[in-house]
Amino acid sequence: MLSLPRRRFLSSALLAGGAVGFSSAMPAWARGAMAGSVRKGIDEVSGSSIDLAIGRGRFATGGRSGHAIAVNGTVPGPLVRLREGQDVRLNVTNNLDEDSSIHWHGILLPFQFDGVPGVSFPGIKPGETFTAPFKVRQSGTYWWHSHSGLQEQAGHYGPIIVDPAGKDPIAFDREYIVLLSEFTPMHPHVIMKKLKQQGGGYFNYQQGTATDDYPLSGKERRMWSKMRMMATDILDVTASTYTYLINGHGPADNLELLYNLGERVRLRIINGSAMTFFNLRIPGLPMTVVQADGQNVVPVETDELQIGVAETYDVVVRPTADKAFTFVAESMDRSGMGIATLVPRAGMRAEVPALRDPPVLTMADMGMGGMDHGASGGGMDPNMDHSTTSAEDMATMDMPGKDIAGMDMSGMKMRDTSMLPPDVKVGPGLDMVSMGAPDRMGYPGLGLDNVEHRVLNYQQLAALTPGNEKRTTSRKMEIHLTGNMERYMWSFDGKKFSAVSDDPIRFAYNERVRVKLVNDTMMAHPIHLHGHFFELVNGQDNQPLKHTVIVQPGSSATFDLTADEVGDWAFHCHLLYHMHSGMFQIVSVASPSGAQS
Repeated sequence: MLSLPRRRFLSSALLAGGAVGFSSAMPAWARGAMAGSVRKGIDEVSGSSIDLAIGRGRFATGGRSGHAIAVNGTVPGPLVRLREGQDVRLNVTNNLDEDSSIHWHGILLPFQFDGVPGVSFPGIKPGETFTAPFKVRQSGTYWWHSHSGLQEQAGHYGPIIVDPAGKDPIAFDREYIVLLSEFTPMHPHVIMKKLKQQGGGYFNYQQGTATDDYPLSGKERRMWSKMRMMATDILDVTASTYTYLINGHGPADNLELLYNLGERVRLRIINGSAMTFFNLRIPGLPMTVVQADGQNVVPVETDELQIGVAETYDVVVRPTADKAFTFVAESMDRSGMGIATLVPRAGMRAEVPALRDPPVLTMADMGMGGMDHGASGGGMDPNMDHSTTSAEDMATMDMPGKDIAGMDMSGMKMRDTSMLPPDVKVGPGLDMVSMGAPDRMGYPGLGLDNVEHRVLNYQQLAALTPGNEKRTTSRKMEIHLTGNMERYMWSFDGKKFSAVSDDPIRFAYNERVRVKLVNDTMMAHPIHLHGHFFELVNGQDNQPLKHTVIVQPGSSATFDLTADEVGDWAFHCHLLYHMHSGMFQIVSVASPSGAQS
């Protein structure tokens, strides 16, 4: 556990990195001889020169044990604590027997130090040290992780906090990092192989049966069966394989977050998982959202929020009762949870709520939320092209969901490629086309639209400080998120990264562009752009800045981007196995002279 009171303390035992020199007395992890167990929890490194060493070890929690990649001997790796305006040198030593890297997620810095092999640098060879020197230009909550292969799944990640140069506009008395992740003893390449061979259903233990309790009619069940899809296909990898971690601790570890009555406790929540969306709540204790993706927002009080992979939210809670509260991070498919407990005294416990019923996909998630259903609320638009295809024949089907009773969907198809723009490649890697792709910025997330308490959505986010950018966008761009679940193929515009790596998305320097992301799949994708913040087009006058946006299934999300960071930047889905399968591109921002980077 890492407790960070407002006047923060630093245990000398936790000081490492910049405070530790490489000498004969250096610890085992610094020498790459970390064959034993790695520690859970988060140490802290700070200063003008920070050393991070990558090594291997074994990790265990809750009866599961397996291979891990640790940094400075722990999973997660250490907190990198910086201050806005300082100069820092981040020295990364690779003690693995394979190439490695660290990407500084959300941090603004010269592209050559962004840490993405093949995009911004060649990677760090075994035994080499790579140094990223830069001036810290921002404040907020961020994180770092490997961008090499699937190393992130094995524990190669950690938090970053940048303290503001001046007074923090967020008032708090105590703070905690809450870093969400997963652990599995299964090697990540085995997971990838199983996903590829057997699609997204291999790890799903919540598949429907003839006798289950899912709220589906017999007709709906037959429809899903005909499509060879599952209404409960929510996450590709589930708690059947994962133990969900908070700061490296599984639920059995009883992680405690201490507080004093009446204190304003700031929770810096980071979703550093490889594949898991979490629903976050503290039963009996409201949360006030004060920061999203490291950027301050107008405070919003809520009772639950969904956090996508790679997103961060800072919330402030104020417990005034002398009791314990359970922090619940429930996976979006409700197959498992990570937990911690806020307590006024050590040893106290609160009730851990039971997992809720798994949600089921609906018509909107099938890309049909934007269809004009006619004034009757039941019949289809008679002008719609209902021509059929063989693979996606939806004859005699009805759509699941309460808004479709009585609808005749005969002959309608889910893969009407005539609706796609010409730059989207049609092939076996595309098995669905969203019809209309409505903007769902106001959607709280799968399974959270019918709960009785308050849930955060993107439309509620507004920048705390109005931005300086007043120009309207000069160009519009549309990018489709595409895939084929059965074959586990993922791409942008129907083209895997391997097919477009020499053809990046190009922006002129300081160009301001409105980008619409259209999700032509039945899964939510957290899309991340390196090196920039973009503004969510969410109806607010002061559009919030984000580095990652969830694009809901069958829907769209739009952002405004000012391309003012020169260089080549990664742009990808942050679900690790989606990115690894091809949902990845490069954004290239020209120099002020007009030269391409």
